[in-house]
This record gives sequence, C-alpha cells and structure tokens, in this order.
Amino acid sequence: MSNIEDLLTFIEEEDVRFIRLAFFDVFGIQRNISILPDHLPKVLKHGIEIDANALPGLTSTENRALYLKPDISSAKILPWRSVDGSVICMICDLFDQDQAVHPLDCRRMLKDAMKASADQDVYFDLSTQFEFYLFLLDETGRCTTRPLDQAGYMDVAPDDKGENIRRELCMTLGQMGLQPQASYHQCGPGQMEIDFHSSLPLQAADEASMFKWVVRTVSESNGLYADFGPKPIEGMPGNGMHIVMKFSSSMEQETIDHFLAGILAHISELTLFFNPGESSYERLGKQKAPDHVGWSTDHLHELIHIDRRNRRVAELRSPDPMCNPYLSFSLLIYAGLDGVEKKLPLEAPLNNSCDVGTIKRLPQSKQEAFGLTYESEWVRRFVPERMITLYR
Repeated sequence: MSNIEDLLTFIEEEDVRFIRLAFFDVFGIQRNISILPDHLPKVLKHGIEIDANALPGLTSTENRALYLKPDISSAKILPWRSVDGSVICMICDLFDQDQAVHPLDCRRMLKDAMKASADQDVYFDLSTQFEFYLFLLDETGRCTTRPLDQAGYMDVAPDDKGENIRRELCMTLGQMGLQPQASYHQCGPGQMEIDFHSSLPLQAADEASMFKWVVRTVSESNGLYADFGPKPIEGMPGNGMHIVMKFSSSMEQETIDHFLAGILAHISELTLFFNPGESSYERLGKQKAPDHVGWSTDHLHELIHIDRRNRRVAELRSPDPMCNPYLSFSLLIYAGLDGVEKKLPLEAPLNNSCDVGTIKRLPQSKQEAFGLTYESEWVRRFVPERMITLYR
C-alpha cells in the first residue's frame, strides 16, 4: 500500500478492529501501542505522542515529546490475532514535537545510509539467516533448560522435532508478506535456522525485526521458548545472524571489492553493535563462529564468505541475533561506502597456509569492543555519543 486511501480501504475490507503501532529502541527491542481504526487518520497526519523518557535508549532530547508516525507500506495482518476481526501492524518512524526526526531513530538512520549508497551508485540487496534455540516451557509457562530435541545439522524427523514448528513459522511469515527462503535444523540440540530472501536493506531490516517477534509468539503458542541469545548452551554452537549481501549486476567487481574491504577495515570498531551482549564474545571464535578479520571463498566459516561461483554475493558471519538490524545495516553500508570512497584494496583471502597468529582478531570482550567504538572518530560521524554510551 502506497497511500492513505488504499490503507483505509484495506482496513475496511479486512474488517480490521485493532491497529498495532510498532517501533524499536536503539537496541532493536520492539515496543508497541494499539489504536482503533477510527483514530488512524489523525495518527497518520500528526503522529501519536508517547513518553520516551520511560523507555531506555529513547529518552527525548531536552525532555521534548516523542511522536510515532506509521509507515503505510509496512502494514501487515497478524495471522494469530484474526479470530474476531483482523489486527494489523505497522512500523513507525520517530519524530519530535516539531516534526523533526528523532536523533536515535535507527530506522531513519538506515534510510539515510541507503540514500548515501545510492548517491555513490552502490546498490545491493540484503538478507538475513537467523539461528535460534527452542526450549520447552514448564507447566507454568516458564522456560526450562531442556531443548526441544537432541538432533543435529539438517537431521530429519523423528530426531528433528522442530520440523512442524518451522513449517508453521514459515507459513505464518508468508501470510504476513515476509519472505522466508529456507528452514532446517542447525548443529545444536533444539537449534533451528530460518533464512530470508534478499530485499532492499530497509525491507530486510523490517523483516528481521518482525521475525524475532513472530518466532517468539508462535513458539510460545506451541509450548516452547525461542532463545536468540548468542550462547544459550555452554559448549554448544551459538546463534548467529548472518547478513548476506547481493550486489547489483551493474556494479564493477572492483567497486564490490572496495566495499568489502571497507567492512573489514571498520569491523572491529563496529563489533559492539553487531555483538552487543556480554555472551556475544563467548560465541565468537568457537564452533564455526568467526573471530579473525578476513575473507575466503574456500572456507565457509570466515568472517566474510564470498561465493566462489558468484563473487557478487558475500556473507558477513559475525553478527548475532541480539543486534539491532536497522543500526547494523546502516553501519555496514557506511563502512562499505568508506572503502569505495577511499578505494581500499581487498587483501588476499585467508587460506590454510596463513599464520593464524598474525591475523587480526575481532574484540575478545564487550569491554574491548566498547573501547574501540568509543574512541573511533569515524563511528561518531554516524552514531551519536549518547547512543554509543548506551551500549557500554
């Protein structure tokens, strides 16, 4: 839907009774407020005021009001809330009382990054590959430490007990207009993976943000808890959120190489945002999660894996599902554009003959990551200092 008239017609035809206005704080945590359809025209025009000071990471500047304005194009019907009339959800952008963009609105940051990319004739789609664990709930609805099954990588039923719920998840996502591409059992007990089709970065971020909510909701209705933490089970594989970049066929391969070189040049100072939790650093460097700064076409588990058959496709493998997709995608774009602007060379790939001891490593702790980010003048060009401080 591209205009208000189409949206209002859609609401009437679908018998929409409630509208959920979703927004995300600087950590990518979803918040929402629900309104009735009669109130929507006013909200679309003027926004709806919320108390930003009650939300960590969204405290308004000078105690000024914060307003939500829904993005019409993001409207989705919620399949699990459509028994007595439909419920739709729209993602909101954040503004202050003067209609100025809120400085901590990460969705707006991504829009700005996409514009900067287009200004440099750099075009690509993004997709995400999410890993998560499923744990059983007890009789009171609390999460236990018992995983759904003890299956392994790409196992099948009856060992894989997640087959049915993955199917339900993919069908639910499809009904919402999201685009799952593949699903399967990952290496850990009760560990699943769902991959998305590629799309423009803003759509990919919207889908990634909504995805975690859908998975948690559907899982709970099946007596399960979905854990997106970087390291839910000690000694077992952690959860990653791999980001796949598919560059336009109109781009020169040299430009793509400069873009990837820019990511490698800035990855250490961006790790705080890609891996925001203390336990994020228990995952990196273990069970195939990368911690060396480099790329390869031969090894699937390097920081950046470039597709041997199509060098226009590259996968960044260090981020985990606790990151904020809007902020992460924004910084990924800016890092790549810096490489293009400076014509940074893409160094030789990592291979079996490399001396591991000489290869630069990602930060080994959140404290180290914060220090690198806080001292980076380049990061401060795009991320307000108070946002950086919130990630301490």
